[in-house]
Order: sequence, then C-alpha cells, then structure tokens
Amino acid sequence: MERPERAAAALGAQPRANGCSGAAHGGLRNGYVRGLPAPDTQINHIVHNGGLYKRPFNEAFEETPMLVAVLTYVGYGVLTLFGYLRDFMRQWKIEKCQNAIEREEQKDFVPLYQDFENFYTRNLYMRIRDTWNRPICSVPGAKVDMMERVSHDYNWTFTYTGRVIKGVINMGSYNYLGFAQNDGTCQQAAAKVLSRYGAGVCSSRQEMGNLDKHEELEKLVARFLGVESAMAYGMGFATNSMNIPALVGKGCLILSDELNHASLVLGARLSGAAIRIFKHNNMQSLEKLLKDAIVHGQPRTRRPWKKILILVEGIYSMEGSIVRLPEVIALKKKYKSYLYLDEAHSIGALGPTGRGVVEYFGLNPEDVDVMMGTFTKSFGAAGGYIGGKKELIDYLRTHSHSAVYATSLSPPVVEQIITSMKCIMGEDGTTFGRECVQQLAENTRYFRRRLKEMGFIIYGNEDSPVVPLMLYMPAKIGAFGREMLKRNIGVVVVGFPATPIIESRARFCLSAAHTKEMLDTALKEINEVGDLLQLKYSRHRLVPLLDRPFDETTYEETED
Repeated sequence: MERPERAAAALGAQPRANGCSGAAHGGLRNGYVRGLPAPDTQINHIVHNGGLYKRPFNEAFEETPMLVAVLTYVGYGVLTLFGYLRDFMRQWKIEKCQNAIEREEQKDFVPLYQDFENFYTRNLYMRIRDTWNRPICSVPGAKVDMMERVSHDYNWTFTYTGRVIKGVINMGSYNYLGFAQNDGTCQQAAAKVLSRYGAGVCSSRQEMGNLDKHEELEKLVARFLGVESAMAYGMGFATNSMNIPALVGKGCLILSDELNHASLVLGARLSGAAIRIFKHNNMQSLEKLLKDAIVHGQPRTRRPWKKILILVEGIYSMEGSIVRLPEVIALKKKYKSYLYLDEAHSIGALGPTGRGVVEYFGLNPEDVDVMMGTFTKSFGAAGGYIGGKKELIDYLRTHSHSAVYATSLSPPVVEQIITSMKCIMGEDGTTFGRECVQQLAENTRYFRRRLKEMGFIIYGNEDSPVVPLMLYMPAKIGAFGREMLKRNIGVVVVGFPATPIIESRARFCLSAAHTKEMLDTALKEINEVGDLLQLKYSRHRLVPLLDRPFDETTYEETED
C-alpha cells in the first residue's frame, strides 16, 4: 500500500504530508498548516492513497486556539473548585443537599456507588441540565413542537408551564432522509399493517414471533446492501452489544477505533476478547497494532490470535468524520483480519443511492465481513440489522442473544422500514427516495460551507450530515442551547463525557426535509448567537487527521 506522499507524486502533484499541500503556505510544522493567506484558500485533508480513493476525501479538524484552550481549562477549574466548596457546604448542612445519597440505616454498608463519580453531575451537569432531555410533543420532523418547562431550584427539578413552543426548527434529530412523519405513504402502509398484525409480537423469532413481514424485510435489506443474507433486530444498540460477543471471545483480538460508539465498546467488553485501541481514522496506528498482533501473538503464550476483528463506524456521530474505508479494507486484506462496519449514521445518508459508506467509496460489499446498521435514523423507524455471508447470518440466528431471546420487531415498524427502503431504492415507482438522498447531500454541503464562511470551527468530512460546531467553554454549552431555543431553533449541545472535556460542541444533524429557507433561518440565528457568545474561533489553521501526534503506547488491552 503506497503512502500518500508517493501517491501524490504519482499524480503529478506537489509533495504532500498525509495529503495536505504545504508548499504554498509556508510548509508544515508539527502537523499544522501555518500562514494561510486568506479564508478562501483553506486547506482540507485530501487523500489519494495509492489510487484507493476514487474521489477526493476532504476531512479536517482545525486547531484549537491556545487562548481558547487555556480559558476552557480555567473554566472547568473554577467550576471544580466551586463544586468542592458546595459539597463542603452540603456536608455541614449550610446548603440543601438534593443529590442521591445512601440511607442513614445503610451508613455502615459498602457504598452502592462511588460518590465522586457523581461530582460532575452534581456540580457541572446540573448547571446546564435544562439544555438536555427537552420533551417534544409532535413528530420529530423538520419542525417540532416542544413543551415549555421551568426550574425553580437550579435544574434539579422541572415544572411544565402548559405552554407549547410551536414550529421549532429541528436541527438535532437523525431524520436524515425526512421519513420521520405522520402522513404520507409510509404512515399509511404502517397503519394498514397495524390493523392486521397489531402493535406487538409478544415473542422471539425462534418461538411464535417470526412473521412473514420479518422475512420480507430481511430479503429486502440483503438486496439493498448487496449481500447474501441479512437479519433484523429490535434494537440498534443491542445489535452491536449482543452480536460482537457471538463473533469473538477469549483468545481473539479486537482493534477498535478510539471514537467508536458505546454499543461497540460494550459489545467488545462483553466478548471477553482482548481489546486494543487505535487512533481515530489513523491508518498508521491501525497498521502498527495489526503488525504487533501478528508478530507477538497473545500475551504470555505467544500463540497466534484466533481471530482479529477491526471495529469501525461509517460516520462518527460526534466528530462528523467518515471512515477511511478503502484503507481499512486494504489493511484488513493485507493482514488477513475481519472487518465489522457500523453504518448506523451512514446507511441512507451516504452514496449516490443511499446505500452507505461502501457505495460512497465505490467498494464491493463482499469486502466487509460484517455490515451492521440501524433503522432508527434514515428510515425513521427502530431496530438494527446485520448483513453478510449466508453462513454468518445463519450462525447469528442461533448464537446471538439478541436474536434468540429478544422480542421481534413490531409489525408497523417493520412496514415503515420496508416502505421507506423501497422508496429509497425506487421500487415504489417514484424518484422521491433518490431526490431525498440528493437533497440531503446538497443541504450538507451548503450548511457546512456557510458555517465555515462565518468563522466557526467545524469538524468532520464535507459530505457528512453530522456537523459539529465547536463551543469549547463549559459556560457556552448551556448558553448556546438556551439562546438558540429563544430563537425557535432546536439544537443538541454535547459535552464531557460524550466528548473530550476540552472539546464541547453543538451538533447539527441535517435532513432532506430541511428547506433552504429553514437552513437560512437557522444560519442567520447561529450567526447572531455566534457573535453574542463570541464563538467564531476559526483562524483557518487545520490539523490534518493523520498529522495528529501518535503515541505508540496509547492503547488499551483487556484480558481475564
């Protein structure tokens, strides 16, 4: 596999460092592009790795300004000091203690939970808790209705006013293709199935819960993915957490991206396999771990690993980045390992016909051993699936806890998936599905470009509908969410522990249901709030992903 510099030279380009040209901009130093002359000359991370990529791969993470980083740490430091002070006051009954504590009669017991683990919740999270868990009372479409609530005890409890905030532009739901709706073809088909089959199955697939609709869905999913067979599950999280332990166990090795979803992390831990972490989307880090695993084998015994399984996601929901799938597949083939691809956010949202990250890169589905995805996002439903070889799916039908013990998918939900998937494939006799995929791509590029022009630091790939806008400082997490809701824009703000403590952000999720007028309204308000809270940190100094420092010792391993 050629290095990017060699590939760039073969293409007749100027020398590059991991795909970034530095000749015209003062060169590269410590992985940062310095001295860009103007915003319109912003450098993106473009890789043509030895011809593996059939299209430019534009992905970048801008450097955090030093002053912002320092002020963020200072902000958390001040909050922590005041947290200790308030805990002291609670202990001496000066301040009312409202957090969960052990009962007096159990004071001599071993504590059920560690009190310090709740320190962050008590003293930091509670200050901005009102920006999360907001109840909506409508379909989570392009616009939502939201129940108004107030708190009189600093977010420990909430009281509903009875007022409904109507017409809030929804920039937070994973409704990528706009199928979350209560009218139209999908709703009519689901209602018809509801009247025939009812709402629940009340049994697992291996008992009395295997409907003809389930069989139809799995055949359709296999055709949609281009694989031999597929199996559907009632819950996306359980699809990962219950199937990974069925595929690997003790004596096996899992190589997991450091930013993988909690369901993948839990599945890996439940499997009992050894786990090693590679730096996010960093192929040098992954290849080093693969080499070490083959050369050294298992600890102590030095026997070869029974299996090596690589875990990656299609789109990373917090970073907005897309997996370097061509390179991952090349490494997987080179070192004879297996690949598990989680397409929860990418299926339906990427590719000319919405078939996910495999189609986006123009790859063969057979090169991915386990294709996992969910129906909870692009299809506006619930549940998950796994696709692959028929032997793999037959094995999972009898060995996966999620297949053997869990209740089957609800029939109306199955029909929602079938109808929306046929719409995407064009089998409903219309071009509506294809138009939705194209509209999502257009909305994504437009929204990302406008935010960058405004001066915000935006993470991820230019084709990713997940758009993180960096906030950094803890006080600005709550302030941004509140100010946007005042302007009738619903956004998701994210902080520690879902992100690194210094990388708090607002995360926008684009939808094909968003009109240009909605996006322009949202952008206008974001621009205004950005000026109000001084969020426009961008200096157009980008950190190309592969140029991030890699410490060879930063991996974890779990063993019995």
